[in-house]
Amino acid sequence: MGPGDGVRYVALGDSHTEGVGDGDDVTGVRGWADRLAEKMAATGARVEYANLAIRGRLSAQVRAEQLEPALALEPTVATVFAGVNDVIRSGYDADAVVGDLEAMFAALTGAGARVATLTFPDIAKVAPLVRPLVPRVLDFNERIRAAAARHGVVVADVARYEISTDRRLWATDRLHCTPLGHARIAGALASALELPGADGSWAEPLPAMPRPGALLTVADEVRWLGTFLGPWVMRRLRGRSSGDGRTAKRPVPTLVEAA
Repeated sequence: MGPGDGVRYVALGDSHTEGVGDGDDVTGVRGWADRLAEKMAATGARVEYANLAIRGRLSAQVRAEQLEPALALEPTVATVFAGVNDVIRSGYDADAVVGDLEAMFAALTGAGARVATLTFPDIAKVAPLVRPLVPRVLDFNERIRAAAARHGVVVADVARYEISTDRRLWATDRLHCTPLGHARIAGALASALELPGADGSWAEPLPAMPRPGALLTVADEVRWLGTFLGPWVMRRLRGRSSGDGRTAKRPVPTLVEAA
């Protein structure tokens, strides 16, 4: 990818790919996929970019709603990142979820696209109260690595790097990234895709910060439980999703300018 190349990049996924945590619903969300598209444009390539991701979507919904539209756009590059919303639910079925993702890998690579994906960080280091989910996450990552290898999919294996669990990369809800987190993920994908000018600087640690005391840590966990986890559980019980009524923010490929 470089000067004179024509690139059509299509992003599939949920809130992480949509860009939640980087911007807001008034001014618009940006996110790592937008930032990655800008990095592609910075190589001198002519980049058209579409983002089909919608927050709250499960892996089966991403496959059912986004795969065919993505294929119709004839991407040369695609990213597929979903499964977080499945992993944190009680009815999680690893075979079904990874099966959905592998089906998307197969279809997109079979259509000639270069496909990339991500692994999940150790969520217990971000949200200690969900530590029981760690075995699921570790197993999910291994399955994703294997599925990606079977289809020649590039993996930005952020889970292997300590920076992925630095709290400064995570929003207060501990599920989405801050602008800095989205920027680091874009850097990880650019490096994995071997974009000209990309390097490993995305994984460099941030300056050390003082460790909070035990009392402050407990208060922070209680606040998170009441402010974010509680309302999330209530939405699940009511059969509601944060993506209800939403559509893709960028369904049609449009030209991207380098940042």
